[in-house]
Amino acid sequence: MDFKPGMLMDNESAGIAAELIPDGLVAADGDGRILFLNTRATRILGRPREELVGADIREAVDLQDSDGTSWWAATDPWNGLRIRTGHREKLLMLRHNGREVLVTAKYLRPGRNQPVNRVNILMRDALYRRRAEAENAAVISTVAHELRSPLTSVKGFSSTLLRRWDRFTDDQKRLMLETIEADADRVTRLITELLDVSRIDSGRLQVRPLPIDVGAVFHRHVERAVASGLERDRFAIEVSDELPEVWADPDRLDQILSNLIENAIRHGEGVVTLGAARASADGADGPDRGHPAVGVDLLVSDQGKGIAPDHRNLVFSRFWHGSGRGSTGLGLYVVKGLVEAHGGRVRVEESPTGGAQFRLSLPSEPPDYLA
Repeated sequence: MDFKPGMLMDNESAGIAAELIPDGLVAADGDGRILFLNTRATRILGRPREELVGADIREAVDLQDSDGTSWWAATDPWNGLRIRTGHREKLLMLRHNGREVLVTAKYLRPGRNQPVNRVNILMRDALYRRRAEAENAAVISTVAHELRSPLTSVKGFSSTLLRRWDRFTDDQKRLMLETIEADADRVTRLITELLDVSRIDSGRLQVRPLPIDVGAVFHRHVERAVASGLERDRFAIEVSDELPEVWADPDRLDQILSNLIENAIRHGEGVVTLGAARASADGADGPDRGHPAVGVDLLVSDQGKGIAPDHRNLVFSRFWHGSGRGSTGLGLYVVKGLVEAHGGRVRVEESPTGGAQFRLSLPSEPPDYLA
């Protein structure tokens, strides 16, 4: 019997659809002979279609487990239990070229408890999975590094105080305890950021919006910064008259502004300006599809060197540090997730003084479920 690439395809459109699949598709008959495979499958296997069509799928697609066991021998689709319908995705290796692939199998039968007359397998290159694993490993390494420094400090100072308490003056003890407290706050913040990142990535972040006076919130953050030791003239507040209230979760808005103000103090220079004004109908950059109408723009700007235009889309990614260090690199990623959870948007632009300016566009009306 002569096998052709289009055999058992219902029509030409089905063959075209198979070519549109991003994964490699291989179909075999009840004897294990390959009936059809798409172009992606030939690339994964590294062999031309003419050599593969009509060949035994167990030899042409020579899959094996990590321990070297033949996957076909272990599964035996044609002679196994007749109630099986296939196999979920599994990481396997092609014996002939050592390529790792993610394989999903589907068994087709003419009727209930009938022998398999068609086996379809989907193969996906595992390279992207390996990259994702490498990225996760990098995240773990970064988090471990960020936690190690404050925990080492806490451990060192607390041990020293316990063992040599009587040898230190009250001022020395206070300094050590203040350092312990600051490092403990740093660890707590990192854990909070990681939890927020998890909620953002999984879509489980929830906000409870209330009407908020923006000017009052700005003044509260400035007073908090001054109480921590910063000079009052380091800050300026510019809020338009008759500005409407914003609808936001009070705790989450405080978290957003704290991150942005701390970022401006750490990486910026000069005066940190907190501003607010009515948003234009289309926002600063034109219509933003996918977001509801927004009514108020909150601005946090500094007088530093600013952020290069080609880096502005990167600042909200996880663990982005730019040219400097000194932070976890999670703050702005969390800011973006929190703002979008409110139905708003955030972007970075150049401030009037040439520094960096973060613009938060937030709703001035309650969400539909509260209206």
